[in-house]
Amino acid sequence: MKKAVTLGALALTVTILLAGCGSNSATSTKNTSSSSSSAKATKIVATGSTALQPLVEQAGQAYQDEHAKVTINVQGGGSGAGLSQVAKGSVNIGNSDLFAEEQKGLDAKGLVDHKVAVVGMAPVVNKDAGVTNVSKEQLVQIFQGKIKNWKEVGGKDEKITVINRAQGSGTRATFEKWALDNAKVATSQEQDSNGTVQKIVSTTPGAISYLAFSYVKSDLQALSIDKVAPTEENVATNKWKVWAYEHMYTKGKPAGEVKNFLTYMTSDSVQGSLVKKLGYIPLTSMKVDRSQSGNITEMK
Repeated sequence: MKKAVTLGALALTVTILLAGCGSNSATSTKNTSSSSSSAKATKIVATGSTALQPLVEQAGQAYQDEHAKVTINVQGGGSGAGLSQVAKGSVNIGNSDLFAEEQKGLDAKGLVDHKVAVVGMAPVVNKDAGVTNVSKEQLVQIFQGKIKNWKEVGGKDEKITVINRAQGSGTRATFEKWALDNAKVATSQEQDSNGTVQKIVSTTPGAISYLAFSYVKSDLQALSIDKVAPTEENVATNKWKVWAYEHMYTKGKPAGEVKNFLTYMTSDSVQGSLVKKLGYIPLTSMKVDRSQSGNITEMK
């Protein structure tokens, strides 16, 4: 009898303990689930420069893969649109090839600059033109409409078709400033993005325009200017002067996931791999620094 009572008591004790454990487990699972579901989803919108767009898109996708609650929406529209929208507070990040202070009609007060790369830009022609080098004077005259046929600069007897970027484009502003010395250009066909220009020039005999290095593919001919080639090495020393910083502007200091994403853009995983892979130049590769006013200083 004593043995039976003892066994019964033991069984009751085990049952109570198991019930307690089950209750604790359920509570723990409930708390974990509650904590997981309470994490807020975050949407980051970045718009502007189409020269910078491929880098931000791919970096954004990689960041999303590691942060399930974050969605990053990257749009083009040009540097002017990006700066205008971030200044209004309608987007989180304004991507730009220009310093905000260079954008006409923009109140840059309150905008915070985050440089993430350097982009070189080059004049590009349809390969049918038969030209690989022009002087700066010839390039200016082509965009002014004074030189109208490629045979005038040693190329094929073929009409020149100039394709320009739209006003507000950071790529256009950079190219006109550093490749054309701000010369007034003739009215010509205008396009809104690097991608569209790339397609038109590659399929239009006699066409010329300009692109960020990241868009210069094998179906196009990039032109040297005064026998200086548009290469990353020449950009790094400012021997090739047609380049710009890639900026990601925020309205005020960033916080939360926006801050985390911008930090990620300058991380080794982006700068050491993705930046180079896509044809941009890491900030750390530059031998010189260029101020907003254009002054060049040697990097220490």
